[in-house]
Parts: sequence; structure tokens; C-alpha cells
Amino acid sequence: MTARPWLSNIVALLLCGTMVSAQAQQDLPNAPAPQSQTTAASQSQSAPTQPTVPALHIQTPSSLAIPHSNNPIDAYAPSFVPKPDLANSPRLQQLMRDGKLYISLQDAIDLALENNLDLAISRYNLAIADTDVQRTKAGGFFRGVNTGVIQGTVGGGVGGYGAGAPGAGAGGTTSGAGGAGAGAAGLVQSTLGIGTNVSSYDPILSGVTSIEHQTLPLANIQIYGVPELQTNTGLVNLNYSQAFPTGTSFSVEVDNNRQTSNSIFNSISPSLNSIYRITIQQQLLAGFGTGPNLRYLRIAKNNKKISDIAFKSQVIATITQIADIYWDLVSAYEAENVTEQSFNFAQQSLENAKKQLQLEAIPAMDVMRAEAEVSKRDQDLTVAKTTLQLQESLIKNALTKNLDDPALEAMPVIPTDTLDTIQEIPEKPTLDLIEQALLQRPELSESDVDLKNREITRKAAANALLPTLALIGFYGGTGLAGPLNPLFNGGPNPQLVPTNWYGAFENAWNSSSPDYLVGLNLNVPIRNRVAKADQYRSELEYRQAELREQQLRKQIRIEVRNAEYALEQGRARVDAARKARDLAQKTFTIMQKEQDLGAGSSFQTLTAQRDLALAELDLVNAGTAYQKSKLELQRATGTTLEENRIELQAAVDGTAR
Repeated sequence: MTARPWLSNIVALLLCGTMVSAQAQQDLPNAPAPQSQTTAASQSQSAPTQPTVPALHIQTPSSLAIPHSNNPIDAYAPSFVPKPDLANSPRLQQLMRDGKLYISLQDAIDLALENNLDLAISRYNLAIADTDVQRTKAGGFFRGVNTGVIQGTVGGGVGGYGAGAPGAGAGGTTSGAGGAGAGAAGLVQSTLGIGTNVSSYDPILSGVTSIEHQTLPLANIQIYGVPELQTNTGLVNLNYSQAFPTGTSFSVEVDNNRQTSNSIFNSISPSLNSIYRITIQQQLLAGFGTGPNLRYLRIAKNNKKISDIAFKSQVIATITQIADIYWDLVSAYEAENVTEQSFNFAQQSLENAKKQLQLEAIPAMDVMRAEAEVSKRDQDLTVAKTTLQLQESLIKNALTKNLDDPALEAMPVIPTDTLDTIQEIPEKPTLDLIEQALLQRPELSESDVDLKNREITRKAAANALLPTLALIGFYGGTGLAGPLNPLFNGGPNPQLVPTNWYGAFENAWNSSSPDYLVGLNLNVPIRNRVAKADQYRSELEYRQAELREQQLRKQIRIEVRNAEYALEQGRARVDAARKARDLAQKTFTIMQKEQDLGAGSSFQTLTAQRDLALAELDLVNAGTAYQKSKLELQRATGTTLEENRIELQAAVDGTAR
């Protein structure tokens, strides 16, 4: 019992060492290389103040969220994700009337939120990011997330000036931000997450039980008193171990064994042994503190933010694409109407010409010209009809989960929004639009969070440069018990130990036979080239990412200006096309009146009507381009969701208003 104060002394020594190392760790620089610190200071002084990017707060869909249970047995049972629902939303049936599908632009957006497969696929990335958070809470390494935009929907063009895949952030689509591969736009992420080893924070309980019989032939009987030693050993050993984010590891080991043998020189048989040891180890330099030991979790949480931002990028890209497809449908629908009216007029003109030829009022050449015009306009009508059918197929593909219903696949789609009314958008100063884009664009948000991940890595890499110094201490005890061996042949054999398991176990834990240690374990790698190279590489990758973010800001500025110029050009084109259409309409009306009065020919009237049809088609194309330029300005400024009144959480849940 006199050894009990040693246990408290060991604990006090460990606590003092931890406090000293904590103070030493606070004095360590984040980046040990002086030139890196100088560069960082100079850049921080010269870099302009950037606007703060707003954070997103969305929740993973409940159907995909990681299941949690209070039943401890569930930790060892697999969890299954339900099969995806491939049925189209009821909204689709509500928009069908008289065998046709009538949709407005808002209907198309709502259907896309409910049914579009690009969005459905992207939702799984939110839950995948959650699994990284869960595994890193236990000290596991993060696996990375997807930050690219899924573009499996056919039709519609998305992307601004100088842009590739819209919303593509660091890591691209195959190795997301937080992954170990090369990033998008030439960025490298090979050092992300490097540092000292991180142990498991989940407690581990292990046990061993066995029974062994051993027969050992002997060369003489002087040692054991028998020509052949036979030993029976039974053991039950338990071990509990756990690591903590402070760089502390803790373990408790309890070993129990029972051994009998046929040796006549063993004073007790069976021999009952009980041993325990409590061990604590604290890292004092490399691997000390929550900074390096929680870096995986912090990066995983940041990757979760990146995944949320990437989903916003997906929604913006998908809604922009759906709107583009919708206006292409409107354009094809109105072009088909214009072409059909033009064909019908040419057909009627041909019939009139044939009647006039019978009356010998016109030459046969006029009839031949009319027939040629009908043939050409029939070809134009065929092209317009097939183009419309293609656009109908594209929008049905974009707004449904499946097209297994033949009636739906063959159903005509009637757009209820038209290009007749061009809604002017309020003009804003270019600098205000750029400022708005720098706040709203998801790519900048992703880059900002990615830089935070790289900063975590820089600090962990700097910590890994330090030597390994561990304060180690353990305390344990040993207990022995067993009855006297009746075959003992070694002289007087008094009973000095208990005879049963309880006595052995009690002696082990009452500190009658203590075993304790306090020490330091130092490991100094000479030259330290691997850690030094990784640390400097992390610095290079961080600075590279800073330049990429600045490049991205400049690119966004150009995209906003380009979208604004395109909008102005589109507005001017619509005005010019409308004036040309009105002039062609007046010309056609005059030519038609002249023909009725006998002053003009049918060919001149056909030509005027053809010019009118071309002017109307040009107005349709101008109106479509203008609508798309508005969409591009919304995308460039990052206001697509606000302009279309879309709640991001509703898009996550796959619901619309």
C-alpha cells in the first residue's frame, strides 16, 4: 500500500509535461521557413481586401443521411441506402391536358427540381461528404468530395466567357477538393492533409482467450525433475486502448493465465497469474495538440461546405440549362408556326396561280415559280417540324426521371411563355454587378474554403518537421496465487501466496507488487528531408491556390462584363429585328393590295411574304438570344437562384413551390 503515492506522482508529472509542451507549441511558428513568412507578410500587405463570401447552411436529404442509432450493436451491422425513386413527380400529370403537355418556364424549373437526374445524382454527393466527417471524427483520413458539375442532361449550352465546366472548383469532378489528386485548372493538392500520423479516436477493446497443451522433450531431469515436461496453459487477456486529439494515447492491459505442469520443482500448481498495466503517452513536439490531430476532421468539415457549395453550382448550372432548353423550345415552336403559315400562303398562291393560268391571265412561268416556292417552303416546314420534335424530346428528357410511358414520349409539348414580351431588366452599374458576382459566385466560395484547407495542411506540415518527443508513463501490478504442489521436491514449501483467483487478482490491484515507469522517448530524424520537402511543397501549393483564386476573380469580372455586353447587344438586336419585321409586314401588305388590284404579280407577293417570314424568324432568334443573354448574366453574377425564386434547401430536398 505504500506504493500508492507513486501513481499520483506519475499523473502529476504527465500533466506538467503536457502544460509545458502546450506553451512551447503556442510559440511555434505556423510556417518555419523564414522566406515563406516574409513572402506571406509582403503579400498580405499588398493584397486588396476581398469581400466576405456568405456561408451556406443546408441539410442532407433525410433519405440519404447517415443513419444513427442508440443500439450499440448497430455499429457492426451494415446500413443500406434505399433505391432511388424513378417515378416522375405528380406535377407532370397536372400539366397534361387534351393529350398535350403545357408548361411555362416556371413549370419547367419546378419539374427540374423534382425530376432532373443531374440534380438527383448530385444530391448523393452531400451524403458522401457526410461520411467523410463521420470517419474523420474517429481519426480516419478523408476521402475527398466531388466539386464538379454533372452534365448528363442533353441540350442547352451553359458557360460564360473563358469558362469550362461551370462551377468546377478545386479538385474537378474526379478528385474533389480535399482529395489527393491533381486539382482543376492546374492546381496541385498532393500534400493536402499531410502531417503526423493520427491514431483512432474510437476506443478499441480486444481480448484473447486460449488453452494450450505443450509437451517438451528434455535432455535431462535436473531442471524440471521429469524426462518430459508437459504444460497446460489457459489465458484470458483484455486490452482497452484509445487516442485523444491532444496527442495523448491511453491503454489498459489486463492479463490472466493459469498454468500447470508435471515438474516436481514447481512450488505451486496450478500457477495463477494476474497482471495489469495502465499506460499513458503524450506527444510533446510533433503530433502535439488538436491542430495536427484534428486536421482530418477540420478538412472534412470544410469539404462538406465545399460539397454544399458545389450543389449550389449544380442547381445554377441545371436551372440555366433548363431555361436555355425551354427558350430553344419556344423558338422552335414559334419558328414552326411561322414556317407553316408561310407554307400555307405559298400553297394558296399556287392554287390561285393555277386558276389564273386556266383563265390565261398569267403565263405558265408564274405557276412554275409558285410550285418551286411551295417545294422550298415544304422543305423548310419539314426542318422546322423535326427541330420542334427534337426540342420537345430534349425538354421531356430534362424534366423527367423516366420516359417509359410511350404516350408521354410521343406527347407534344406546348410552351405557354412566348417571346412577344421582352421584359426589360433594371440596369445596374457594371461595378455593382461585379461586386455582386464576387459575393455570389459559388466558385469563389469553393476556392475560399479550399484555401482554408490548405492553411490547415501548412500548419500540420510545419508541426511534422519537429522531432518526436513523447512523455511516457505506466503503472501496473502483479498478483500470484496457487495451491502448493504435492509433487514439489525442493525442500520446505510454506504457503506464501493465496490459493485462488480472487487472491491473485486482489494482489495485482492492491499495489503490493507495483510496476511503474516515467520516461521520455526522443526521435530526431537527421536531415529530415522528406518532411522538409512535404512542408515546402505545401507552401508552394498554398501560394499556387492563392494565385488561382485571384485569376478566378479576374475571370469572373470578364464574364460579368461579357454577359452585360451580350445583353445590350441582344436588346439592340431585338429592336432592329422588330423594326425589320414591321417593315416587311407593311411591304407584304402593300404587295398583296397591288396584286388584288391587278398592279402586281403573285411572284412579287410570294417574295414579300417570304421576306416577312424571314424577318419573323429573325425576330424569334433575336428574342431567344436575348432571353439566353439574361440567363447568362444571372449565372455570371451568381443570382440565378434569387431571380428564379429558388430556395436551395428545397432544391436539396427535390421539392418545388
